[in-house]
Formats: sequence, structure tokens, C-alpha cells
Amino acid sequence: MIIEHPLLGPRDAAEFVYLGDAAMIDRPDGMTADDAKMHDYMYLRDNPAGDTRELWYHEQGDRSWLVVTRNTITHEITRVELARDVARRAGRSRSASRTALKAARQTNSMPCHFAGMAAT
Repeated sequence: MIIEHPLLGPRDAAEFVYLGDAAMIDRPDGMTADDAKMHDYMYLRDNPAGDTRELWYHEQGDRSWLVVTRNTITHEITRVELARDVARRAGRSRSASRTALKAARQTNSMPCHFAGMAAT
């Protein structure tokens, strides 16, 4: 299977590691999500037939993360995007996560699964 890398062009799938559903990008905010929401994010996965969005890591190349839209029946790839671009369009970024952590530490309002990590 050939993956059309957005920066490097066509690459063999053997250069990549498949990581699963691209919904992993949409993780809940660990500072505000309750335990049930974090559990569902970590352990519950759909297994649909047809078009899916998947995370692939370019281990044998530039080490980029890609979101690949692929049909699980035919293995046809219809779209490939850099995961960072997908995350940014969804309003997710490292700076936003850092800001949320800093605010939670200042207000001491961290959820129970992060309670042991609170700043002193």
C-alpha cells in the first residue's frame, strides 16, 4: 500500500506504524474531563467497515504523524493530512494544553486522576 505523504510524496506503508483511530487526536482535556470520559477515550473504540480516519506514524522517514482516510474494505486511501494540521483546525495545540494546566494549577481545580500531579 502506498501512502501519499503531504511533504515527501508517495511512500510505502512499510515505512509507517499504524496507531489506530484518528479520534485519538480529539482527547478530552485531562484537566477538566471526569474519569468516565477519560475511560471512554482510552479504552472504547469503534471498528467500522468503510471509510475511517487513522493515525499513522512515519517511523522510517521524517517521524511525522499523519491522519490517513482509508477504506477498511478496499484499502483505498482517499486523503492524507499532517496530524498537526488536523489538530490545529480542531483548536488543539500544545500551547492550549499548557495554558489549561497552568490555570488548573493556579486554581487548584485539577480532576481526581491528576490530583497527585498538582503543583505545590
